[in-house]
Amino acid sequence: MLNLRKKILVAIDGSPLSDKAAEEAVRFAAGIPSQFKSKVYGLLVLPNAPRNTFTDFVPARPITEQDQWTELKERIFYVVEKLAAELEVPLETAVVYGDPADELIRFAQKEEIDVIVIGSTGKGFLKRKLLGSVSHKVVRDAKCSVYVVRG
Repeated sequence: MLNLRKKILVAIDGSPLSDKAAEEAVRFAAGIPSQFKSKVYGLLVLPNAPRNTFTDFVPARPITEQDQWTELKERIFYVVEKLAAELEVPLETAVVYGDPADELIRFAQKEEIDVIVIGSTGKGFLKRKLLGSVSHKVVRDAKCSVYVVRG
């Protein structure tokens, strides 16, 4: 059976290119002519929390447990939430920890995503400290279509 409702996953990291990818994903969902609403999933993948060593007396709390997290989360998801509301596109946001490429692919498989929208380079939380390009890994390993947004 032909599925006219699309599930679109967009990688969010707080960078300008991530915001552009979010805009593309929401516009793509809104532009699909169908009586069935497409849904956008905004996923923020934070690097694994640093491991504590025996020299740490007070372990650092993860960013999601710090006081400024609510404000930071609102800024990161602002573009996708605002545009989804304006265009009446269903949106679900999530924050996970791990390797960004692996987590995007895992989420896409779990939710049976039809297309992943990702910026060609991210400079938000990821700070390019990852080995290799996240977008390259996602394009190479994802089982669904991947739309790469360039700056």
